[in-house]
Amino acid sequence: MADTVLNVSGISKRFGGLQALSDVGMKIERGQVYGLIGPNGAGKTTFFNVITGLYTPDSGSFELAGKPYKPTAVHEVAQAGIARTFQNIRLFAEMTALENVMVGRHVRTRSGLLGAIFRTGGFKAEEEAIAKRAQELLEYVGIGRLADYKARTLSYGDQRRLEIARALATDPQLIALDEPAAGMNATEKVQLRELIDRIRKDNRTILLIEHDVKLVMGLCDRVTVLDYGKLIAQGSPAEVQKNEKVIEAYLGTGAH
Repeated sequence: MADTVLNVSGISKRFGGLQALSDVGMKIERGQVYGLIGPNGAGKTTFFNVITGLYTPDSGSFELAGKPYKPTAVHEVAQAGIARTFQNIRLFAEMTALENVMVGRHVRTRSGLLGAIFRTGGFKAEEEAIAKRAQELLEYVGIGRLADYKARTLSYGDQRRLEIARALATDPQLIALDEPAAGMNATEKVQLRELIDRIRKDNRTILLIEHDVKLVMGLCDRVTVLDYGKLIAQGSPAEVQKNEKVIEAYLGTGAH
């Protein structure tokens, strides 16, 4: 029996007179890279923001690793086990790469405010463990040598890697990547694909929104396609590429 990580159904969201999502759902199994695509205005970002707690849905059912969760706040979703990156990079520019990853790790800490104020032995030990894990994650994504560099000084591609390291620091059930290849050159895209593949091989689960159709079709195990806030296709990349609604709405000849 497959191990389902994310199972959402019946998701709808309206903004005023605009029905941004209508009865959308997906099921993602552990170890999959799952793609979410569609033309501009299809509802991809709205869906992404609903399941990660930025938007409150009008309706829908949400399960993470078999347990219901409520996407009502970003920090609650993070604690439940979903970590995300953003299309527009959101790092702490004046912090070092190591410090940025440590911030992500603090969602799993136990010492609390008093431990931080009084610098207890437990707090210090936990901080050392967090720093060690953060360095390991920087090495994992390929930027370990940049641990002491401020985030703003890193190249664009390395900032993307840093965001992924910070997401991994929360020990998520699901990593949600929002347009990770946006703005990357060809070399950086190859490196990104290799990193995502490595994460998958470690039995982690990824939800990927991406405009680069070639990247999605070459990397994802399954794909959901939205158009005008409605689900028009779901299946393997090969199945999706043959779907007439998808070809008409989005892919065209560029998918082949």
